[in-house]
Amino acid sequence: MRIKSLVAAMAAVASLAPIAAQAQAAEENPWMVRVRATDLLFQNGQTSTVSTLNVKAQNQWIPEFDVSYFFTKNIAAELVLTWPQQINITAGSGNTNVGKISALPPSLLAQYHFTDLGAFKPYVGLGINYTIFGNRQNFPALGNSVQVDQSSVGVVGQIGADYMFDKNWGLNLDVKYATMSTNVTTVSGNVNLGKLTLNPWMPAVGVTYKF
Repeated sequence: MRIKSLVAAMAAVASLAPIAAQAQAAEENPWMVRVRATDLLFQNGQTSTVSTLNVKAQNQWIPEFDVSYFFTKNIAAELVLTWPQQINITAGSGNTNVGKISALPPSLLAQYHFTDLGAFKPYVGLGINYTIFGNRQNFPALGNSVQVDQSSVGVVGQIGADYMFDKNWGLNLDVKYATMSTNVTTVSGNVNLGKLTLNPWMPAVGVTYKF
C-alpha cells in the first residue's frame, strides 16, 4: 500500500512539472524594448575631390528605438530603429552648409548578455547596418550638381549595459560603431568625385523596459 501511495504521489508531482515550467516561461518574457537618445559622431574620412572640398556630415543627436528578443537568458537579437534623419552636409574651410540628406540606418545585431551580476547586466553585440540615403541630390549651394549613393551596408559592433531598477524598468548605456560610407558623384555623367567614409561612433543613453 505504501509503495502504491508513493508511486501515486510521484506521478502527481510529475504531472505538475509541465505546469511549473510553463509558469516559469511566462514569468521570463523574452521581449525587451529600449528608447535611447543617440549622439552620431561621424568620422568623416575623405578621398579625392571630396577631400579637397572638405565635405563632411555634421554630428547630431537622434532618437533611437530598439526591440530585443531573448532566445536564452544570455543570447538575444536586437533590431535598432529610427525614422529618416536629416543630416547636414558642410564643405570648405569654413564648414559652410551646402545642403542636407536624409539617412535611415536600421541595424540588426546578435548579442551576448551577462545576466549573473545582479541588477547590472552588461552585453556585447555584433551585426549588420543598412543605411538608406534619401534626398541624395539636395545640395543647393553646389547647384545640386552632385549626389550620394542610395545606400550603405556595413558591420556594426556594440557594447553596453542595463541597470535594472526592478524586473521591468532599467537604465541603458550603449555605444555602437558602424562602418558606413558613400560615394559622391556628379549628377551629369555620374563621375566619381571621391568617397565620404562616415563610420559613426554612437554613444547613447536610454530607458529599458522588459516585458
